[in-house]
Amino acid sequence: MTKNIFKKGIVALTTATLLLTGCSGGGDSAASSKPTGPIENVPEKFADGEGAKIKVIRKIGGDDHTAQFLAGAKEEGESLGFTVDVFTANGDSAKFHDAINQTVNQDYDGVIISHGDDSATVGGVQQLVDSGKEVVTFDSNGDLANIEGVTLTSQDDEELAKLALDQLVNDFNGEANVVYLWVDGFPPMVRRNNVYKETLENNPGLNEVERFGVAAADTSVQTQNAVAAMLNKHPKGSIDAIFATWDAFAVGAARALKEAGREEIKIYGIDVSNADLQEISTEGSPWKYTAAVDPKLIGAVNLRLLAKKLAGEETPQTYDLEASLISQEDLKQSNEAVNMGNLSSVVEGWGESDSFLEEWMNTLKEHYKK
Repeated sequence: MTKNIFKKGIVALTTATLLLTGCSGGGDSAASSKPTGPIENVPEKFADGEGAKIKVIRKIGGDDHTAQFLAGAKEEGESLGFTVDVFTANGDSAKFHDAINQTVNQDYDGVIISHGDDSATVGGVQQLVDSGKEVVTFDSNGDLANIEGVTLTSQDDEELAKLALDQLVNDFNGEANVVYLWVDGFPPMVRRNNVYKETLENNPGLNEVERFGVAAADTSVQTQNAVAAMLNKHPKGSIDAIFATWDAFAVGAARALKEAGREEIKIYGIDVSNADLQEISTEGSPWKYTAAVDPKLIGAVNLRLLAKKLAGEETPQTYDLEASLISQEDLKQSNEAVNMGNLSSVVEGWGESDSFLEEWMNTLKEHYKK
């Protein structure tokens, strides 16, 4: 990527949101007139109107959660006068690490890394830091905490699992035959699994019947097939609930249950998207509850943290975003179809957070407001 230095009064604005193209490194930028500096009452880094150049690199993709996350980071950054390029590897580790390696030698001021779960991510982030870039990570390898200056963010995975599982335990009075949909190897999944194991220990009436999990481009399809096969082995009445630790699992499970006419089995999931809300709201859907954090807000908060680092301000080493429980019953009571845009009308506080939103950021947003 050629060097692109901002001129006063002109910054590059990305005209289209790059969502799920795993081989692309970011949207094309087009020049657009902006108010000139100097800007008062903002950090010196941003006072002359030159903004910053940010790269968001996400390992997983192909789902609405990814699209929302990228959109949240991009919109928040552009509202501050930044250029934000996004990339998703759609689960391809080689492409993910290649993107990091390329970014080391490019003229970005800061980088957000999402779902860098392996040890190679630690080496890649170290190179980014050594090249003078600020870094914030989301749902990534815990060893990144050993790199000075890097902030590790995550959803409150323990709370996500606890919200869903506590509801399951309550609905069945602590006695149920459960199918567990989970995949190892990802930091958030490890944290959710710890809560699951603790829940089983504390509720001996819960019995795990089967488990399955794979992270792939077609996770929901593979899950649907696996659950369908499980249902053939377990007649009606022998399975009470499914705990799905990822919404891609819940989507596949819901399809399998409906095709088999086994909607008596209740699904308790984690994560949410527009498609998920539509499924949960559908009459007769077995998906009863999902615990989630607004993925668009996650992207925005990560961007704010990165902006604070670029401004030379103090940031925490770790930060967990608060989780909420969404119920089918609450969605059905709404007078209008519920989506990610109006979910706050059903779930109090959804999509709202002033975490790391400094007054100088509001000043920049007002300055760059169209």
